[in-house]
Amino acid sequence: MNAEKFLKDYFAEFHQALEPSGIHGQTERLRDEMLRVKNRGCKMMLAGNGASASISSHFALDFTKQARVRSISFNDSSFITAYGNDYGYENWVMKAVEHHGREGDAVILISSSGRSPNIVKAAEQSKEMGLPVVTFTGFESDNPLKSRGAINFWLDSRSYNIVESVHAFWLAAACDLIIGKSEYGVTD
Repeated sequence: MNAEKFLKDYFAEFHQALEPSGIHGQTERLRDEMLRVKNRGCKMMLAGNGASASISSHFALDFTKQARVRSISFNDSSFITAYGNDYGYENWVMKAVEHHGREGDAVILISSSGRSPNIVKAAEQSKEMGLPVVTFTGFESDNPLKSRGAINFWLDSRSYNIVESVHAFWLAAACDLIIGKSEYGVTD
């Protein structure tokens, strides 16, 4: 393998993935939804599996601490194991939304493939409760999660690392858009 060619192609794919057509409008829509949630004294709920779970946790913290939009992530290990044991792994996120969701809340669901049954069921539960669903997916454009979202961030890539990294980048952009700047102190 030619490392130079691989890296050149890899970075080119990342560069193209970061700013697809329409991403500015989507990010503004997410900002507006988050500000609506904030202004109503409600919360954002985030969930995902694997790396998407860590992205959910990271941005639940940043949204709360930095952007002042109260947010929670359902990815604590004791939470997952208790809900998974009691309701089945495919139902645990759905039950978390059911138990924690309130009128005025919104949900961000992250799945690289958009096909994780527990995340898709959470989107269905959210819609049933009248909660806006924001999705972050990749791979196929017609994935089941994307079809259940009100605001959808989709990346035309089948590379897990690229999809997950770009999802994190887009969430960071939304957070900083709420704050209104990209450089700030973490204790402001």
